[in-house]
Amino acid sequence: MKTTLLALLGSTLALLAQDARWELVWADEFDYTGLPDATKWGYEVGFVRNQERQYYTKARKKNARVENGHLVIEAHKEAFANPRYKKGSKRWHEARKNAEYTAASLITLNRASWRYGRIEVRAKLPKAKGSWPAIWMLGTNHTKIGYPFCGEIDIMEFVGHRPDVVLGTMHFPDAKGKHKSSGGRLKTAAPADDFHIYAIEWNEQRIDFFFDKERYFTFPLDKANVGKDNPFRKPFYLLINYAVGGTWIPDIDPSAFPSRYLIDYVRVYRAK
Repeated sequence: MKTTLLALLGSTLALLAQDARWELVWADEFDYTGLPDATKWGYEVGFVRNQERQYYTKARKKNARVENGHLVIEAHKEAFANPRYKKGSKRWHEARKNAEYTAASLITLNRASWRYGRIEVRAKLPKAKGSWPAIWMLGTNHTKIGYPFCGEIDIMEFVGHRPDVVLGTMHFPDAKGKHKSSGGRLKTAAPADDFHIYAIEWNEQRIDFFFDKERYFTFPLDKANVGKDNPFRKPFYLLINYAVGGTWIPDIDPSAFPSRYLIDYVRVYRAK
């Protein structure tokens, strides 16, 4: 009994210490019903990247809705007409007349962005083989200077064919402008079985990656170029998406769909 009480006291003190360091500046607690709050979230639409199989829809409750206190991003196996289809095109996003899957990608671009702080998401990941959910960030200047110059912060990536691994990765240009990445991976028992907290703590010197209370990767910002032109010393916006298939996914189990990705809350803090 004494050991249990000491453990609880230690946990409480740790939470109080964390609260003392941070001030909440933006959040969505998903304490409403219907489409995601349009003042906070926009959408990516269509076939977007990585030759993924899903078509991202906009403001379609079947793929993204808020209910029972959670944001639900739901991937479906269904035929969905591709409005960018061009017969005979060699471009992957134009060559498909119909998508085989639908899902959603929610973004805060043009609504909210941050430089430094703690970005925290409590989520339950989908288990479907072929799933590729992510919580990540891109530099707000990516439409002007392109990728990888804008930088990318993958707070969480998970793939259904590796059900015991959580990934956190940084993407940035090297000195010659070519794509470079650096990341960490955490092996943990069945992260998709329950809700967990995926977070980064980001300051002028480094970004720390967390799975619940465990810090499993640290990235020194100067590794991506010293000085003011470092992409990770500029504002970023948040993306939460559910991809199906793509260049990183070897196989999809169609019988595993529909499949849900649940977000309990999103909170952004700044250092006090």
